[in-house]
Amino acid sequence: MTMIPRESILRGLKVALARSRVVVLTGPRQCGKTTLARQLLPEDSINYFDLEDPSSLARLDEPMTALGPLRGLVVIDEVQRRPDLFPLLRVLADREDCPARFLVLGSASGDLMRQTSESLAGRMERVTIGGFSLREVGAESEQELWLRGGFPLSYLAPTETDCAAWRKSFVQTLLERDLPQWGVRVPAAALLRFWTMLAHYHGQTWNAAEPARALGVGQSTARRYLDLLTDAFMIRQLQPYFVNIRKRQVKAPKIYVRDSGLLHQLLGIDSLKGLLTHPKVGASWEGFVIEQVLMAVDHDEAFFWATHQGAEIDLVVRRGGHFLGVECKRTDAPRMTPSIRIALKDLGLARVAVLYPGSKRFPLGDRVEAVPLRAVGAGEPVFEKDLP
Repeated sequence: MTMIPRESILRGLKVALARSRVVVLTGPRQCGKTTLARQLLPEDSINYFDLEDPSSLARLDEPMTALGPLRGLVVIDEVQRRPDLFPLLRVLADREDCPARFLVLGSASGDLMRQTSESLAGRMERVTIGGFSLREVGAESEQELWLRGGFPLSYLAPTETDCAAWRKSFVQTLLERDLPQWGVRVPAAALLRFWTMLAHYHGQTWNAAEPARALGVGQSTARRYLDLLTDAFMIRQLQPYFVNIRKRQVKAPKIYVRDSGLLHQLLGIDSLKGLLTHPKVGASWEGFVIEQVLMAVDHDEAFFWATHQGAEIDLVVRRGGHFLGVECKRTDAPRMTPSIRIALKDLGLARVAVLYPGSKRFPLGDRVEAVPLRAVGAGEPVFEKDLP
């Protein structure tokens, strides 16, 4: 199988390991975490523990005896299977001579992050990754990445049939095996119906009442299902941004299926023709662009902004004290819109980039620029006059 280098992530991991005693690498199942870890430490090393391997689990029956003498880089893969290791890692990280650095890999964000935050506060650094980005596969592969999604085994599948079969299997395995192993006690069939429902709400603001009514459950149960899929990195809840203005602002999050390939699987889309003629094509492209921008732009927080009067901007990212806006327009010739003007004024945005599927980069107005998505794939900055 073709190997796509992920040098930027590897560099980031090396920097994190140089300054932090424990680095937690999180992301969805099958997104390439193990492949990255094995580029830093061979899997046959005594310092490598794969907690889905019975021999590694057996070695950790006495965890202090197994981990205490080790020196250099130590990798613990699928750590969510042994949450009892976190207090021990705190003890090992606090040793005065600090002979080891720990790279901990996990696939469930919610409980894993709570456990690491409680046990390893002040001792760990977190790195979150997803599937392949457009920068990694190249701008010329934009449509293929959009259709297939970024999971390596989906994107690199030999045929569209193989790709669809892998995605179907991934969904079944996550719901029937992985989530129950992580302690989720929800029937797989109910979660699949709910996830499919979310695919049809992709790009819309969350309203618990409608899916709860359709599933015959309470709104609190529907919110719990949403949080479960969010914790598994399957759903992105893009939170709303608020400013002190005299306008009613939307206060519910927007919902996106994070991987475009899984979105298309849930919507029954299996070809580029089927995608381009589907009613959700615009929403699918918007979600794909948002994920690419979030992987390409260094940021502290990400939001969307909308008012009940109709003004909206698809993505607002904060970097330090600067706020930057992104609009996604699947059109040949994007234009300045009233919403962009209102957002520039009300939010005090430093820059706005209007991402579109064309080929030329050009200004639309003061601090506003039309940016081809392929420019992001080619490694160009999203914002021409980027900020520090």
